[in-house]
Amino acid sequence: MSISERQANIRIVLVNTTHPGNIGGAARAMKNMGLAELYLVQPKEYPAPRAVWRAAGARDVLANATIVETVDEAIADCGLVVGTSARERRIPWPLLNPRECGEKIYLEAQKHKTALLFGREDRGLTNDELQKCHYHVHIPSNPEYSSLNLATAVQVLAYEVRMASLADEQGNLPSLTDWDQPPVSAGDLEYFHEHLATTMADLKFYDPENPKQLLTRMRRLFNRVRMDEMEVSILRGLLSSVQRTIKK
Repeated sequence: MSISERQANIRIVLVNTTHPGNIGGAARAMKNMGLAELYLVQPKEYPAPRAVWRAAGARDVLANATIVETVDEAIADCGLVVGTSARERRIPWPLLNPRECGEKIYLEAQKHKTALLFGREDRGLTNDELQKCHYHVHIPSNPEYSSLNLATAVQVLAYEVRMASLADEQGNLPSLTDWDQPPVSAGDLEYFHEHLATTMADLKFYDPENPKQLLTRMRRLFNRVRMDEMEVSILRGLLSSVQRTIKK
């Protein structure tokens, strides 16, 4: 697969962006680094002249942007999802630095769609949204002034993807290990988690009224494993068999 084809498999997702200028700035940052696929999840104000003005020569990225209602829609066909996070979580998630993130996103784009999620300007991604990600990425900024503008954050991570593509051109990037099955898409993985929660509730192992951290920890476990399509199919068949047995 060519470098341009890989770049076409890399998706930037902006969630509930408040200021349209940040959307335009993100589009400009993307085009600077060779990326073009932009998804907008419920932007507060878009389309907007300020977005077009900030995009400058990247108006084509804006024109081709896809607007969706939910994060699930934005990542449904992606085999790898990485979410930006500025703070530590109660339950830690597999964490990448920007350089590792750029390489992983670029390498896996050879095989399937990949997505980088960016949250709201004032509070980032919610816990539920972050739990849909395989990895989190943290940009190590100055601790005395750590707040990054949204478009700047997009620029930093898009730059790391660009550096990975340049390393690939020079033959300095490791190859992606082949696997016999494609990784499960984010959409199918979400259906699996719903099926798992329902089955655990049927078994009285999980109380929906008092969930505690069980589902979060189960999500972290299966996201870390990076299951393929066949493995998810097997597990869902197992869950269905358990449910049929319970109902007998």
